[in-house]
Amino acid sequence: MSLINSFLPSLNRSSSPTQTGDSASAAVRPRYQVSENDDAYTVTVQLPGVTKESLTITDEQGVLTIRGERNWKQPAGWTLLYRESSDTAYQLALQHENAIDPDKINAELVDGVLRLTLPKAEARKPRKIAVS
Repeated sequence: MSLINSFLPSLNRSSSPTQTGDSASAAVRPRYQVSENDDAYTVTVQLPGVTKESLTITDEQGVLTIRGERNWKQPAGWTLLYRESSDTAYQLALQHENAIDPDKINAELVDGVLRLTLPKAEARKPRKIAVS
């Protein structure tokens, strides 16, 4: 065993991919966090290596789907010794039972972190009821 191999971790990378229909579109579920306030839900998704151009966010039939593609290109003249991540796509599907207003969704991707603001539908917001 060479010295470089002793520094590289041996990890099982086949445990987390999920299939999305066919074997060519395998995807990994990214890490994410959901928080809530009175007006909206905030979803923060970790998408390292994903650019705005390779990110797709859709909302259909009560399911918010986030899909991001990673395309790393090895710089000319580099010799690759080890690579921690692969070019496997990310995919996350969140059911919301039409509790959000899809026309007012705001998405921002900065340094591989996607922050979605999902405003609650008017029917779902808490209301104060006056007693007469």
